[in-house]
Amino acid sequence: MPGASDHSDGELPFATVDLDRHARTGFPEVVYGEGKSAEQVAAVLGLLRARGQVGLATRVSRDKGRAVVSTLGEGARYDDEARAVIVGEPGPGVGRIGVVSAGTSDGAVAAEAALVARVLGNQVECFVDVGVAGVHRVLRRVDELRRCNVLVVVAGMDGALPSVVGGLVRVPVIAVPTSVGYGASFGGVAALLSMLNSCAPGVVVVNIDNGFGAAFAASRINRAVALREEPA
Repeated sequence: MPGASDHSDGELPFATVDLDRHARTGFPEVVYGEGKSAEQVAAVLGLLRARGQVGLATRVSRDKGRAVVSTLGEGARYDDEARAVIVGEPGPGVGRIGVVSAGTSDGAVAAEAALVARVLGNQVECFVDVGVAGVHRVLRRVDELRRCNVLVVVAGMDGALPSVVGGLVRVPVIAVPTSVGYGASFGGVAALLSMLNSCAPGVVVVNIDNGFGAAFAASRINRAVALREEPA
């Protein structure tokens, strides 16, 4: 099985795994699955597991994910919606991250963000299908949104939802444009530009479809807030 303990320095024939990243940053290395074979993904995840770390691979197709899970065996699972493989069980989460998605078509990116945030040790609450085409849907969730330490807001089309949310809450808002939309959305560029030009102060933006990056940034914010609030 890949990931045996003889690779204690993280050296594999095709990669050098950063086994000390968790000790340095508080978060483990995450495998980007696109462009890697199932065997390569399994080898890296197996090595992380051998070092007692939770393993996560993102952007893994269904067939590749099933092959990885079959190779790694017990304790490995594939999340169809988030397109990710997880090995091991994350500990109890701290704080609260809200993942807000505008529409069902944004679900895969939102699911990636939610899963990554949970694996990185956060409590996560999801708010689905609350886009601005029916703005009452997000307005009736405002009290719940305000209880989160940070919000990841995922939207395609016109990308307006992060601006609306940013004007309703006092917590950081991380906007994620998705590639959802008709021709003039230009594969998410229209939403990206809309979010970059948000009139709600303090909204920050990650790249198109980058649920992982948003979750990682949100985790840093949430962990800082949650640890600060813990009693000495």
